[in-house]
Amino acid sequence: MEIDWELTGRIVWCICVVAWGVIRFRPNMKARKIRIAVAKRPPIERFSMFVSQLGLGIIPAIWVFTGVPSAFDRQAGPISVILGALLFGFSLYLFRRTHKALGKMWSHSLDLREGHKLVTKGIYEKVRHPMYSAFWLWAVSMPFLLANWVAGLAGVVGFGTLYFLRVGQEERMMEDQFGEQYRDYVKRTKRIIPGIY
Repeated sequence: MEIDWELTGRIVWCICVVAWGVIRFRPNMKARKIRIAVAKRPPIERFSMFVSQLGLGIIPAIWVFTGVPSAFDRQAGPISVILGALLFGFSLYLFRRTHKALGKMWSHSLDLREGHKLVTKGIYEKVRHPMYSAFWLWAVSMPFLLANWVAGLAGVVGFGTLYFLRVGQEERMMEDQFGEQYRDYVKRTKRIIPGIY
């Protein structure tokens, strides 16, 4: 029996998105028990969150379940789908490690919880923003998993928009909150790729 690699890519993408939701569910419930002390959610933050959700979830889901826009479909093959699955799998591993390290300090937006502590242990010893590393891997996995140029590249555009609009604001917020402790942390870590960037 011949494997339908396009369908396999769609199924793998769906499974990984569900797995991400499962990984995020419990930390989200725990974090909600701690009040937010500082919230920075200007319109640009809301816009970037929407564009990211559109690119990582909504546009690909439309193609996965309806095939629209089919004009941008392309061939799928085993190497592409396997590579995409590995990238998304590593992304899920990073999500899990990140949530474990953050515990109740986690937030989906530019928020600081009451009694917020600067997390520098676990995965945070390697990079300052492992959650963003995980989202980048998710975004980069999509062109390999989804045999459609629009659906495949939507995550890179969507999450890329959020990342570049948010990361500077987040680092300023952390520096304002933690001062020299955060500046020292910045000196010894990279943003999303250990030893490189």
